[in-house]
Amino acid sequence: MIDVGSNSVRLVVYEGGRRSPAIVFNEKVMCGLGARLSESGALDPKGKERALVAIRRFTAVAGILHVGALAAVATAAVRDASDGQAFCTQVAAETGVRPVITSGAEEARFAALGVLFGEPRADGVVVDLGGASLELCRISDGVPGLGVTTPLGPLRLAAAKRKKAFEAEISKCLDGLRGDFSLDGGCLYLVGGSWRALARAQIQRTNYPLRVLHEFTLTAKEALALADWAAGASTDEIAALPGVPSGRVALMPQVGVLLRHLIKALSPGEIKVSGFGLREGVCLEHMPAPVRLRDPLIAACDAQEVLHARNPGLGPELAAWTKTVIAPINQAEERLIDAAARLVDVNWRNHPDYRVPGVWETVTRATLTDLGHRGRAFVGTILSIRYKRARKLLDQSRLPELLDAETIERAIRYGLVFRLGTVLSGAAPGMLGHCRVVYGSDQLELVLRGPAAELAGEEVEKRLRQLTVDLGVEGNLRVISE
Repeated sequence: MIDVGSNSVRLVVYEGGRRSPAIVFNEKVMCGLGARLSESGALDPKGKERALVAIRRFTAVAGILHVGALAAVATAAVRDASDGQAFCTQVAAETGVRPVITSGAEEARFAALGVLFGEPRADGVVVDLGGASLELCRISDGVPGLGVTTPLGPLRLAAAKRKKAFEAEISKCLDGLRGDFSLDGGCLYLVGGSWRALARAQIQRTNYPLRVLHEFTLTAKEALALADWAAGASTDEIAALPGVPSGRVALMPQVGVLLRHLIKALSPGEIKVSGFGLREGVCLEHMPAPVRLRDPLIAACDAQEVLHARNPGLGPELAAWTKTVIAPINQAEERLIDAAARLVDVNWRNHPDYRVPGVWETVTRATLTDLGHRGRAFVGTILSIRYKRARKLLDQSRLPELLDAETIERAIRYGLVFRLGTVLSGAAPGMLGHCRVVYGSDQLELVLRGPAAELAGEEVEKRLRQLTVDLGVEGNLRVISE
């Protein structure tokens, strides 16, 4: 997909046929098509030249990669510019690809679909901040609702000569939207590169344990403090923070002011950054229904197991077996066990000394979504203990800092069950069904029956003992030959 935005033009190629597709290719050129829109009403001439060069290259790359379907979408700057239609005609003549100009409502809907791409149960209001516009769309029950567009893009806001006029324009737009988009403590989802740059600044300022922007969450109070800081910070202060894109620095004060007004106007309880947006929304809309309806987290973990595990298929079996030993406290935890079990063997190729670091790489860098930052920490803790029982090895990552002590202990116990289950099964499916666990108030008995009877051994006994000591119960291994 080619995304012709007000600030950047980007090509993203997704892996086909998956619910959580990996990105095969991703390239962005900061063209600034909407840089002079508020002054001239037209696209920036130099921006058009750069965009044409970028789109010619992108279409060539798509051909090299044998992209099955190449869509091009143009948003606010092209939509509002006096020469927007002419520009799209020129692009079509020179590249063979004609960008489809979205309406404001369509752009809002695609942004909402992008949030649902990563979090199907998302509920609240999506706010997509582009270069020349800001879209709002309510989402509930997995479906986008009312969507509107406003001219509150940072490129336009930056053109305001006086701070009071700038803030008055924001207030004027948002005052009319309170009734339709008030959250009353609900969740505000932030979509767009400017929001992500602001989140990156917050991560650096607070020394947050995880550098993943997707699903980074703030309370309304924390977000308001961030907005106030950004609104008053100098560009030098912002630029000094590692990882904040240089092209976003000059706009950060305006973005901070805008966030402050949004919080006060819509009254969210929490603010969540989405790594997805319009492009993923278009991708989701074109997915076949059976693929689209899958759980994105479980689908992604299934893909990791198929690609990297020695014996794909163990994951679902291990998850079911683990839950007979320790019952999850709720559906959310059960889902994390299902995910973790599918990742239990994806780092087997690493040298034993590097499997625990590999686990943390997997939970932070693999294409996983609808997991949350605390979910990443929980799954990572389980898998670390699966490889090495020593709790001190949890210090190899800062992610456990996101969990309270009780949750860490639960993750450790799940990790010990995984540790027992993988050695029992030989990390292959088909055997755990013959390994029954009877867990009472003061004893845990492991019963090996039939084909599993020959699996008893010192390593199994050692790992059973590790689990029962942690649980504070007596352990017993019983073998029944049939």
